[in-house]
Order: sequence, then structure tokens, then C-alpha cells
Amino acid sequence: MCGLLGFLTADVATDSVVQQVYDALQCGRHRGPDERGTWHDEHIILGFNRLSIIDIEHSHQPLRWGPPENPQRYALAFNGEIYNYLELRAQLSDEFGAQFATEGDGEAIVAAYHHWGTAAFSKLRGMFAFAIWDTEAQELVLARDPFGIKPLFLATGPGGTAYASEKKSLLELLPALNLSDALDPRALEHYTVLQYVPEPESLHASIRRLESGCYATLRPGATPEVTRYFEPNFRVRPFAAGSEDARYREIAAVLEDSVAKHMRADVTVGAFLSGGIDSTAIAALAIRHNPNLLTFTSAFEREGYSEADVAAETAEAIGAKHFIRTVSPEEFAGAIPEIVWYLDDPVADPALVPLYFVAQEARKHVKVVLSGEGSDELFGGYTIYREPLSLKPFEYLPKGVRRLAGKLSDRIPDGTRGKSLLHRGSLPLEQRYYGNARSFNDAQLRSVLREFRPEWTHQDVTAPIYARSRGWDPVARMQHLDLFTWLRGDILVKADKMTMANSLELRVPFLDPEVFAVAEQIPYQQKITKETTKYALRRALETIVPPHVLHRPKLGFPVPLRHWLRGPELYDWAATQIAESQTDHLLDKSAIKAMLEAHRAGNGDHSRRLWTLLVFMIWHGIFVEDRIKPDIQEPTYPVRL
Repeated sequence: MCGLLGFLTADVATDSVVQQVYDALQCGRHRGPDERGTWHDEHIILGFNRLSIIDIEHSHQPLRWGPPENPQRYALAFNGEIYNYLELRAQLSDEFGAQFATEGDGEAIVAAYHHWGTAAFSKLRGMFAFAIWDTEAQELVLARDPFGIKPLFLATGPGGTAYASEKKSLLELLPALNLSDALDPRALEHYTVLQYVPEPESLHASIRRLESGCYATLRPGATPEVTRYFEPNFRVRPFAAGSEDARYREIAAVLEDSVAKHMRADVTVGAFLSGGIDSTAIAALAIRHNPNLLTFTSAFEREGYSEADVAAETAEAIGAKHFIRTVSPEEFAGAIPEIVWYLDDPVADPALVPLYFVAQEARKHVKVVLSGEGSDELFGGYTIYREPLSLKPFEYLPKGVRRLAGKLSDRIPDGTRGKSLLHRGSLPLEQRYYGNARSFNDAQLRSVLREFRPEWTHQDVTAPIYARSRGWDPVARMQHLDLFTWLRGDILVKADKMTMANSLELRVPFLDPEVFAVAEQIPYQQKITKETTKYALRRALETIVPPHVLHRPKLGFPVPLRHWLRGPELYDWAATQIAESQTDHLLDKSAIKAMLEAHRAGNGDHSRRLWTLLVFMIWHGIFVEDRIKPDIQEPTYPVRL
């Protein structure tokens, strides 16, 4: 586990640029408090902050490896974990006689790349963002895991190309790249609609993200060439009559294998436990490998916004020692600037806050936790995935009649029963579904954004993704869209950023290529029924998950934001953020204040939109205005140059 920062110069790596890279590593210090340093040659500087998990004593970075004729050929800087590294090392040794000097997973990456080239990336089971510098070919390869569990930002300018796990570090290097720190107005508009900045964008126009499942090749003075190596394809394999139980056993077996491999570590591994089926399944399988498993959950004191009791009951049922972190409204508000600093780009998901605090609690006891992210996208867990069932009658209507139904819905007063169904039934999937996060409509955006551009829509993001899933069933298309939007833009960002903020490694066994290979074959009738979601997964987990959890509705880490923004908990805090923010050139603050007052008076629930704008204002106050200065803790670690 490591926080990456590197600089491939257009010319020569001067001592000045080497020092700038080393200094910029400070922004990612939380990602690796165990070790920090740089390595460079004529063209490249590799920087790292290391959190030691596997082969603590020997797998230092950058890691050097090469064949016998050139044993120092490659230099690797690697963020993440490869869970099948033992199997890969054995295969590489048997097939090619590859030799290894450490017991870690990093050498498996470099040796696999040397012998298989970029085809090696599809053989890696794990989460990763890494850089391999080939001193012989003078070529840099950057790669990211299939689902985007680990981040990687890129900036290319006249001075060269820099990459980093933390965008904050790249902001420090923009002058050396001869790039500006101007904001991207289209990314801002996308953020307000989606509640996150979609890949490959960032809120800074000169900084992009290497997309999930992609690698980039670079040479000094050239622009990166990006190639996609992983393309999810829901290859549905219908359940043959009488084969149902065998398919359920297949799901359980591949998940058990994934959890077993995710437990590989030289440190103690714990688990997050929210009380739902996903985290419970992971914890129940994990305790088979660690009978002393520790589990962690968060809670609020407001009734209806805590699963602490259920999580505690679940922990007792599986035999785990359980810890609960209760978050007060004061702690919630006080932590937001620090949380936004860690995020790099704003994410308007209030569940970030309890996740931050439960990660903080977990780090007191363990260095690694397992979690249940990805289950919904792979197995059909969101309630919205059932929408095609309710809208199926509209498929039999002629297109003209469907358009007429849409026009009719426009004349029905808001709040009237059936209006939404009629409107959504009149639209094709590509227009009506753009992911789990939906915040502002065009009219609402026009009222708060100074430079609203109606041509910048969610379809900028979704149309290319939908183009790759033509002909699939609607549930598979929605899942596929969420893999490239909601999952990697919100779910995995908050999971990575909030755990790494506490120097805690989070592992997600559902997001494993072998698990996906089984999940993608499940027909939609085995995912969604009129009564439930994730049907096949629930059947597969009947002997693993306690009965009181198996059919519970999804809750996660809910936040009483709607209530707090109306009351003394957060209203004054929100009003202060609006008043002090210097975003007048971007936002109509009077309209936002009016929205807050309407919410306080009970004239509608505006909490989601308000939170989206408040998080951006805080982000702007930190990264643009330099007005808000979060109190970031300084880890102490030995320095290795």
C-alpha cells in the first residue's frame, strides 16, 4: 500500500524538480506513514509514501526488478494489493524461471509485465494503481485496477507528465509542468447534477484521471497513450432447469475464495459491519480465516438512522468482537473541512462522514479492513433496478403513444400520484436513468449556477457508456452504467479516501475479477424480482448470513441530514458557510440561502441539493480561496531517500 507521486520530465530531471516532487509528497503523507522517499534517473522521479502490509521488512519502494541479464531494469511504485500474488509468482517461476528477492506482491507485477507485457494486467486479482519505469526502453507504464478501487490523477504539460494518488500533490507540481490551476466549468456542472465529478474529469481543467481498467504508456516529451484493458460485459448465461442450486453454490464458492485471498496480510485484518447482507457476508466468511475478527460500525443518536443494534446482533451471531462509533452533530460539522481536504474533489455523499469516523476507530485496532462495496452493482442490489419491471407495459406501446404519455405527464401537477411513472415510462432507458445520484434538474441548476450551460448534460457522461451495452437487458445496462459512474465516482472514492485519511487499508472482496466473471452471467430474473433485489446472491448466502440479516432492506450508514439542516444541529453552520463563501462568481448565493430557508420552513426537502452546494463551497474555500485551513494530522515516519 502506497501513495504514489511521479514526474516524467520532457527533458532532464533536475535537482530542483526532484526536490519539488519530494516536497509534494507531504500532501499524501496519510497514505503511507511507514516510509517516504524518492528515486530518480535522468528522466523520471518516482515518489512514494508507504503503508506496510505485506513483506513489511523487504518490499521497499521503488522496487527494482529485472531478468538475470539486467536485474535492475525496472523500477516499480505501487499502490494497492495483489491478492493472487503467490499463485502468479509460482506460475512465473515455473514457466519462465523468474526469480524473486522478496516475499511481497510487487515483484509479481513487474515480472508478469516483463514476461506477458500489458496482458499481465488482466491476470492481476487486486486493487492497484502503479507505475513501471523501463530503464532499457525508456518507457513508463501506468495502470489502474479494473473497477477503479485505487485512484490515479494525471497532468501533462510542456514540462512533462506528473501522476499521483492525491490530486493535492499534482497541484503543487503544476508550475513545474507549466500548467494553470483554472477550474473546469463543465466538471462543476456535472458535479452539481451527479454529486461527484465523473471520470476522467476533475474540477481542475489541467488534471484528469486515468480511468478504471485502463493503462497509459508514456515516453519523455510525449503525451500519454491510454488503452482500456478491461471492458465489463454482462455475458448472461440463463439458469437451466434444475441447475439453480449449483449456480448458487458457484456464487458462494467464488465469494469465499475471494475473501480468503483478501485476508492475506502480515498485519491484523478487521471488517466493517453495517448490518446489511453485503458486509455481513464478508465478515461471516472472514471469520473462518480469523476467529478473532474485529468488526466496526458507526451510529447516530437519532432514531431510524442507526443500524448499530443490528450490527451488534450480527457480530454476536458470527462470533466477532464488535466496536461502535457514535457520531454527534458537532463532530459531524467539525470534521467536514478535513474530510473535504482528503477528498481532493468534492463528493456530496453525507455517508462520507460516518465512514471517516468508523475508519478512525478501526485504525486504533487494525491496519486493514474488509468491506462490502460493489455487491449492488454486480448482483443487482439497488431498488431502482426493479424499475424495468414496473415500466414493462410501456414497452408494448407505439413510440408515438409513449411520447404522448410524456406530454400528458407534464400537465399533471407535481406530487400527483402516477405523474412520475407516466413521465419515466415515456422515456427510453438512456434518457431516464443516469445513475444512483440525481440532484438538480435543469430549472434548479439555472437558478443556482451563474454560467449554466444546458448543452452540458449527464448524457456527456452516460452516452458513451450506453453505446457499449446496446442489446443487453435493461438491468444489465443499468449495472454497467453504475460501474462507470456511481461506483467509481462516489462509492469507491469515499471508501478509499476516508480509510486512507486514517492510514487504514480497505479491501473489497466483491470487486474481484473472478467474482465478476460469475456475477455477470446471472440473468436479470435472478437479480430482481417484484419482492426483492440480489435474489441469486441471497439464495447463495443462505448458509452463510444469519437469518435476521438475509432479507433486511438496504440501509448502510444513513445520515439524518434532512433533520439537521432544519434544526440547531446544522442550520447555523450551513448559513455561515453560504455567507462566508467566495463563490459569488460561480453560484447565486441568494438563491442558495433561499433554498436553505425553504428547507428550514418545511417547504420541501432540499437537503440533497443543499449538501451538494455546501460541500463545493467548502472545497472552494480550501483549494481555491485558501480561506479554510483544515487541521490535518502529521504522521511521523522514518525517511528513506
